[in-house]
Formats: sequence, structure tokens, C-alpha cells
Amino acid sequence: MPENSKIMFRTDKDVKDYVPEHNRLYSATHEEILSGATADVYFVRTLEILAREGKADTTVTAEIFPSRPGILAGMPECLYLLQGLPLEVWGIEEGDTFDAKDPVLRITGPYSLFGPYETALLGILASSSAWATRADECKQAANGLPFFCFGARHIHPAVAPVMERAAVVGGANGAACILGAKFMGLEPAGTIPHSLVLIIGDTVKAAVAYNTHMPEDAPRTILVDTFKDECEEALRVADILGPEMGGVRLDTPAERGGVTDDLVKEVRARLDMAGFNHVKIFVSGGLTPERMGQLSAVGADAFGVGSYISAARPINMTMDIKEIEGKPIAKRGRIPGITHNPKLKRLM
Repeated sequence: MPENSKIMFRTDKDVKDYVPEHNRLYSATHEEILSGATADVYFVRTLEILAREGKADTTVTAEIFPSRPGILAGMPECLYLLQGLPLEVWGIEEGDTFDAKDPVLRITGPYSLFGPYETALLGILASSSAWATRADECKQAANGLPFFCFGARHIHPAVAPVMERAAVVGGANGAACILGAKFMGLEPAGTIPHSLVLIIGDTVKAAVAYNTHMPEDAPRTILVDTFKDECEEALRVADILGPEMGGVRLDTPAERGGVTDDLVKEVRARLDMAGFNHVKIFVSGGLTPERMGQLSAVGADAFGVGSYISAARPINMTMDIKEIEGKPIAKRGRIPGITHNPKLKRLM
């Protein structure tokens, strides 16, 4: 086993002897992922057997390919996992498109250095690419209008920033999750929740408090569906904030019919009639690309998309060994030898 290997789990006994701390969040730490603790156990057993047979450091070339088309995300994490190891790594760029069965990552080097990372590499690319692909669908539906990822509340907090970062890779203009936005060099997006309005007791009072206490660069987009009719609340707030008012957010729950086309039309018309043409309409709550297209056509200016992105079905990724010691090989059903893909670039 090369000295620069990061993998701690090398034998079946290592797995049996490992006792994780239970009074903690169940998400894996960076150290646990790097050590191989998130690997499928059969990779550890494979490593032990190969070591005993004197073949653990056999040089292989492995390729990762997707089951369906999409937008690639997660490559920086894959490279972080492999950095510092004497490997040759080729991949497509973050945010690039791929087709089914196109190799998106190719690794050449001693099997012992990266074999147990197969589980992590596949999981990183499968989830992140799925989230980025859903965000790209939203981008196409938005037709140039901004949209922001509000999906952190729908998944485990350990992976929320991963998801929201991937959404920005796929085309979202920003993210509500602080860490996810910061990873992309952005400030997180968002203004006020219903809880602020409920606790203060009035939409206008909440808007005034926000305007008073928040810095000038914080957007003045006020939620207007908490207590009264959305049109009434929009006009009340706009009257108070005047030119400082940036927008209203419509998040009407399904129990009240949700945000309908007619509601957006009426809010837009009443704001315009009262001279508040500058006030934008931001819509959130269960949005899909189809709804985004419909709502943009009747006056919506921006969107907050949550579960449509966060609930994306992972794009299955597969890793296949395609060469051993430079000689083409593959399991039945696959073509031996490396697969040509002009999008692949040398990354390590």
C-alpha cells in the first residue's frame, strides 16, 4: 500500500473494529469520507484480498459514466477526494452537459489508491448532477427571469449546501442556504419568513421593522400572504415603503388555492394602477418548470424553487475498469478499452 494512501479501512477486521461515536449528527465528516468509512464494504474486502495476493497496487484505468443525460456537478469534490495521490485524472468541466454512457471521469493509477472511493465518487456525481440538471430545467422555464434555490429545508442539513451549490452550477441565480451560496461566492438570498409576520402581528409592521433594521443592500421583498388578501397587503406595504419597496413575495399555501395565474395577474394590475410599477412579484411554493413558465407569462418576475430541485432522482453513475496495466479489458456487456469523449480534460 503506497504511503500517501488516505484510506484507513484496508481489511475486513478494520471494518469490524470500527466503532463510530453515536452522540452526533449521522452525516459523515470529511475525515470519515477520506478514510473510506462511507465505502461499500466489499471494496475494503477486495482491497484486502488483492493485498494478500500481491495485486493491490495493480495499475488500472477506470471510467465513470451516467445512465442518462444531464448537467455535471460535483467534480471539485471528486478532485478533493483524490488530491495529492499519484493518479492521472481526466474529467469534463463542472456545469458541462453529458449524454448517457459518456465517460465524465477517468482515473488511472494503482487500484489501492482509489478503488475504495468508488462509492463516494459515484454518490457525489449522481446527486450533484441530478440537482444541477433540475436547476437547468428551471432555468430554461424561467426564460431569462431569475430564480433561487430554496430547497435546503427538504433534505438533511449535511448535504443542503451541496445541493444548493449544485443548483447554482445548473443555473440558479442564488441560494437561500448560507453555506451553499458562500461556496459559490454569493450572498445568500432571502428576506422574511411567515414567522416574523406572525410574531410581530402585522405585515406592514413587519415590513417597516425589516426596512429599519436590515442594511441597505438587503432586498426589500416582503411576504404578503400571511394575514390578509395578497393584493390588499401588497398595496399596504407599498404605500408605506414607497420607492424603497423592491417586491412582494407570493407563497400562498395549497389550503388557500396556492399561487394562481389569476392572483399574479390581479396583484400586478393593482400595483400598477396604484403607481407601483417598480414593485416586482416574487413567487415561491411548490414550483415546477411548468408552473414557472405559466406564472412568468402572467406577470411573475422571479421565483424561489425548493422541492423540485431537492427531490431530483439521482443520475445513476457507474464505474468500470477499462484497462489493466495498459491492456484493454471490460466485463461482459461493456467494450474493453477507454471510451473516447472529446470533453474530457486532464485535471490531475
